[in-house]
Amino acid sequence: MDVNEWLAVNTLDFFYYTNLFYESIAEFCTVQDCPTMSAGAGVDYNWTDSRGKTVKLPAPQYVDYFMTYAQNILNDQTVFPTKSGAEFPRDFLATIRQIHKQLIRVFVHMYSTHVHQIQALGLQGHINTLFAHILCLEKSLI
Repeated sequence: MDVNEWLAVNTLDFFYYTNLFYESIAEFCTVQDCPTMSAGAGVDYNWTDSRGKTVKLPAPQYVDYFMTYAQNILNDQTVFPTKSGAEFPRDFLATIRQIHKQLIRVFVHMYSTHVHQIQALGLQGHINTLFAHILCLEKSLI
């Protein structure tokens, strides 16, 4: 299998399952409860918009922006081609790295802020497994 195809398939899966897990705790991730995209005390992530401007957002809005951004890229045939023989763009690896960086931020936010809800829903083992797979792939991208 082509390495880019393998990366694309795994990234699609990771995106889908991260979105699914986030949706399971989204009712607890509100603007009031999560006014910043935080990874614990003193660690906040800012969103960079399409013009390069850095913006501080509440976690649910940040996650929504990321999921929309990623979904648009994953649906773009020039970036994630689905036709046999289609070429991946030269900057494909950089795109994959950017998506994975954001996926990790979503996971870190879920762990640091919503661990009790994750445990109460019985999702900890599933989320741990997916996060371990994402980290393993991320390590290979470095």
